[in-house]
Amino acid sequence: MAFSHRLSRWDLKLSPYLYISPFFILFIVTGLFPIAYTAVISFMDWDMVRNTGTFIGFDQYVYVLTQPKFWIALRNTFSIFLLSSIPQLILAIFIAAMLDQNIRAKTFWRMGVLVPYVMAPVAVALIFSNMFGDQYGLVNTFLADLGIPPVKWHSDAFASHIAIATMVNFRWTGYNTLILLAAMQAIPRDYYEAASIDGASKLRQFFAITVPSLRPTLIFVIITSTIGGLQIFDEPRMYDQFGTGGADSQWLTITLYLYDIGWGQWNFGRAAALAWILFLIILAIGVINLLVTRRLVRNEGSVGR
Repeated sequence: MAFSHRLSRWDLKLSPYLYISPFFILFIVTGLFPIAYTAVISFMDWDMVRNTGTFIGFDQYVYVLTQPKFWIALRNTFSIFLLSSIPQLILAIFIAAMLDQNIRAKTFWRMGVLVPYVMAPVAVALIFSNMFGDQYGLVNTFLADLGIPPVKWHSDAFASHIAIATMVNFRWTGYNTLILLAAMQAIPRDYYEAASIDGASKLRQFFAITVPSLRPTLIFVIITSTIGGLQIFDEPRMYDQFGTGGADSQWLTITLYLYDIGWGQWNFGRAAALAWILFLIILAIGVINLLVTRRLVRNEGSVGR
């Protein structure tokens, strides 16, 4: 009887850990181990033939950080990230607010905004790269009809960033819209009814009720957009037929530069060092977002009290 009681207690304590253990085992094998192994390789001059390396310390990091191409890639990455994330967030909030209204065929429109997200990134990149063609692109043809000179979408750095950011916005706006829509639907309708009785307009209700209530969700969307934006690869890779970031590195991103070092130059030590530099950049921005998150959530709680 005592053993049965003890076994029941063990089952109660250990069962939850056994249920979630497959996730952690899979994470260690496919996530944590590659990260640690990449860290080890980043301190070595790796020999691809013998699959061994010679320890050289921080020389790989110094080499990467002293390359002008790295800083160009870093500039391009942040430029594309800002051009995509800010308009994407504003547009997602606007579309979510429209879908939150009492409109016909709600399910159809909600499913419709998610269609670009399920499209293959390569297909989206190929379509938009042709649309933003320098000579025969659809966008330049439309601009010519309006009497506007054609834009050099591939040779001009800022124009190429706008084109690539447009691809990112096309794919991810619908995804963020549904997340924000779910948060909007969780807001109690009593708040809006009370505001309507007090004479508040729809615009006033949006900025006084909807936006403050979306703070935790907005922070989540901002963090995920930041991580995804700094790791952008598919769109700049497929923006032209070469996939090298442009003849003058006009739209070269950190991930494209990493791919070129690893699979173009076959230098896995430098590629691993660059991967860890990117990881540390994302981690630093993530910590900043976490601090901002705690402050905003605390401020929201104090207002509620």
